Amino acid sequence: MNDFDLHPSPERPRRPVKGRGAAGNVAHRFSRETRHAEDDGWEPDVPANPRTRLLVDQAKSIISRNDSPDIGFSQSLNPYRGCEHGCIYCYARPTHAFLGLSPGLDFETQIFMKPDAPRLLREELSHPDYLCSTIVVGTATDAYQPFERKERLMRALLEIFLETRHPVSVVTKSSLIVRDLDLWAELAQRKLAHVGISLTTLDGALARQLEPRASAPHARLEAMRSLSDAGIPVSAFVSPLIPGLTDKELEKLLAAARDNGATSAGYTLLRLPHEVAGLFREWLDAHAPEKAARIMSVLYDLRGGRINDNRFDSRMKGLGHFADLIRQRFELACRRLGLVKEWPALATTSFRPPPPPQPVDERQLSLF
Repeated sequence: MNDFDLHPSPERPRRPVKGRGAAGNVAHRFSRETRHAEDDGWEPDVPANPRTRLLVDQAKSIISRNDSPDIGFSQSLNPYRGCEHGCIYCYARPTHAFLGLSPGLDFETQIFMKPDAPRLLREELSHPDYLCSTIVVGTATDAYQPFERKERLMRALLEIFLETRHPVSVVTKSSLIVRDLDLWAELAQRKLAHVGISLTTLDGALARQLEPRASAPHARLEAMRSLSDAGIPVSAFVSPLIPGLTDKELEKLLAAARDNGATSAGYTLLRLPHEVAGLFREWLDAHAPEKAARIMSVLYDLRGGRINDNRFDSRMKGLGHFADLIRQRFELACRRLGLVKEWPALATTSFRPPPPPQPVDERQLSLF
């Protein structure tokens, strides 16, 4: 599949769907067939207001592990698959293809929850061979997306982390995190908590187009201030920086984060793996057609003439003069603002495993 084979018609971009990032569903790399619109004005059947469905993911484990040298943690956890925030640039969109679903609208309207996440976490933490290290939540999809308001999976997980004295970090762009301020604050008192807030732009109108159902920029900054005032270490993740669209805001984003209590910061440049490349180009055609060619040209330059570069030494920060300039601007701004680039070290020595689950006697029938 080529980078831009995802357009239904090369002459005319699809109309955006109100409140969504993607304009429709696209074929994915495991599809057996690809359909294209004809030139007679026909468009794919996309509802004007597609509803979001919550489905169940029967996960058998909950902690994921990695040894990537460019990621500062070895353990992660995601209580949801898919994300209603609908960020058009999300690098996790292609994971829906493993479910036979589209990385387009399906990713933001077909959300899978893992109701067994708290039980699975207890089981894995109680394993005799488990070695305690920080678990980062929300590395693929946001743990505080809208369904969390009702499902409360994240709160249940935090209660287990607190009970077992296990260090935990989260990355989110949702102000819903302040609902759990009491648990985060208690964890932070024991040096067991860290929160990363993603900031892409301070422009509310642009944020609504890029991240249609994520919290507004001002709400994220307010959440950052509430967390910091409660004694919780907060980092700002200026991610992703989009050349020609949001990179001009780098210093302003870092300053706003510092003014609202952030003590550390990081950034990544836009990545476009697999189907995300076509989705993002389609988004540009609809929302910023006059900038599309320039933005895509810089992105190709950042990735050595390719649309995506998955090598560990360059995938997050890019290559070339533009990447070097961004790196210098980031480092200068952090020095001026007093922001460090390292996450705070969290405690691991106080971890106490939960008791192992009791075996169930299948011969004993339930009374109810």
